[in-house]
Amino acid sequence: MERIADTKFEIKKKMDKGFFRDKEVLVMGLGRFGGGVDVAKFLAKAGAKVTVTDLAGARQLADSIEQLKEFPEIKYKLGYHEEKDFTEAQIIVGNPAVAPDNKFLKAARKKKRLVTSQVGIFLELCPAKIIGITGANGKSTTTALTAHLLRAGLGKKNCKYTNVWLSGNIGNEPLLITLDEIKPSDLVVLELSSFQIEQLAETRRMPAIALLTNLTPNHLDRYKTFEKYCAAKELMFSMQKLDQAKPAVSIFNAEDGFGCKWFEKYCKDAGRICIKFSADDVSLEIRKQYALPGKANLSNLAAAMAVVKPLGVDEKTIKDCVGNFKALAHRLEFLAQVDGVRYYNDSKATTPDSTIMALESFDGPEILIAGGFDKGISFKELGVKIAQRVKTAILIGQTAGKIAEAIGTSGKVKTKFARSLAEAVQLAKLKAIRGDVVLLSPACASYDMFDNFEQRGAEFCRLVRMTKS
Repeated sequence: MERIADTKFEIKKKMDKGFFRDKEVLVMGLGRFGGGVDVAKFLAKAGAKVTVTDLAGARQLADSIEQLKEFPEIKYKLGYHEEKDFTEAQIIVGNPAVAPDNKFLKAARKKKRLVTSQVGIFLELCPAKIIGITGANGKSTTTALTAHLLRAGLGKKNCKYTNVWLSGNIGNEPLLITLDEIKPSDLVVLELSSFQIEQLAETRRMPAIALLTNLTPNHLDRYKTFEKYCAAKELMFSMQKLDQAKPAVSIFNAEDGFGCKWFEKYCKDAGRICIKFSADDVSLEIRKQYALPGKANLSNLAAAMAVVKPLGVDEKTIKDCVGNFKALAHRLEFLAQVDGVRYYNDSKATTPDSTIMALESFDGPEILIAGGFDKGISFKELGVKIAQRVKTAILIGQTAGKIAEAIGTSGKVKTKFARSLAEAVQLAKLKAIRGDVVLLSPACASYDMFDNFEQRGAEFCRLVRMTKS
């Protein structure tokens, strides 16, 4: 078996699409939601000898395997991982959910195998300027807004770019199998999770333009401390390439403590331009056209504007197009009004802080459905906010008891428990009166009851539709 290069310099020097031809490549984590499929397709088309390994079995991965049926040469080792697969393969492509200190990846590195990732390969091979957007809350909406505004600017006098691509953690489009269509004159907007940023750190490549929406505790089940979670996010800025001829651009939220701290830390770097944004940057004229509710969504728009204005998109273009932007699925998504009650799907709210932001987006009485998988995050501040703003809290999942305890015994809030989302929606329908808002904003991941937040949100949508019948 051919030995791969032992140094990062040699790897980078050789990395192009032809680099993978005839090499033994192990994809760790096919998954059920597209990322592993994208990598496997790319590698198979590039002539690699691909093996996929996943702890899930063939039945669980049936949809993903079906998408790869055009590549019968791909081998599968499902339901287990075996160390020799990692030490014998020349290249290992890890799923973002796999921690960097995973024992199988450690074994591969010990044998000098190249450990990389979907997003790492993309940044190595993409010819276009890349915009990376990360944060705890609002990053999907900010990423989509940025692409929306940039597309509106294409063809305008000051915008020199020819096309805009949207991908990354947002899940709209695959990364790698679109590479052949991306040109140097294009722009790529990527939502990046902390997991993906850690993977990029392996390649020491980061987006030329990097933006932080905000930072609040998340993924403490993996990072154990908030400080380690923040450190993973900061890698996107600390590892940007600094070049006075083509400066890196680093953009921070002026209303976020970490954003202000990092702005001060990096603004003196030669070869870097630092920018701050806040919700106050959005003019009254643009606000009138913008349909998404709440200050958090204004901050998302301000963030997107901070990216696109230096790239040639002017205020008039923003004002003319922002009204056409619709809330993303599962992000404060308006579903229906039934008997005078408005229903919103905010299933993507997987942290207490994102649910707090959702609660602050409405003026009227609110019935909140919350709870789910326990990631080890405190619900203390959320409990206070629920006590202030919610008339009925309907709690589900592993964390129902913890959230109830955080709410306390406020006389204003009625706390109810439901064994399922269906039961929660039925309770909400019984408690709601004309003028109320029923809000699914779980403050937790979904893994105790659903495969992911999308499945949870889709089920909520289905249940709301049933209330109309």
